[in-house]
Amino acid sequence: MRIQIREIDHVVIRAADMAAMARFYCEVLGCEPEREQHDLGLVQLRAGRSLIDLVMIGGPLDRGAGAPPAGAGGNMDHLCLRVEPFDAQGLSAHLTQHGACPGNVVERYGAEGLGPSLYLFDPEGNMVELKGPPRA
Repeated sequence: MRIQIREIDHVVIRAADMAAMARFYCEVLGCEPEREQHDLGLVQLRAGRSLIDLVMIGGPLDRGAGAPPAGAGGNMDHLCLRVEPFDAQGLSAHLTQHGACPGNVVERYGAEGLGPSLYLFDPEGNMVELKGPPRA
């Protein structure tokens, strides 16, 4: 048997400040709330065809080693979200308006080949990549 992966189903991010993280992923990056289970410390956000799950650090679903890693981020290397259309100037202006500091747009390789992308950080220091379509 050979496992065939179609796409990423979901990513789970440990969050110390659930409200700030949900606001960032919804208001800044355009996710939509899908499901909330506050008793479990879980908020699930729709990101296109995928989900971003926010799990409260120390909550019932947190499988981490207790406290978050020292310093900012450290809950994952980065999350890459495919964005289309990819309007570099528009994205940068929108992100800056919301207090994010987007990096430079550069060509990076992704699931569909080389295309534009930029990095930024969420409120807890996790790196997020916004990836555009491959160059023709």
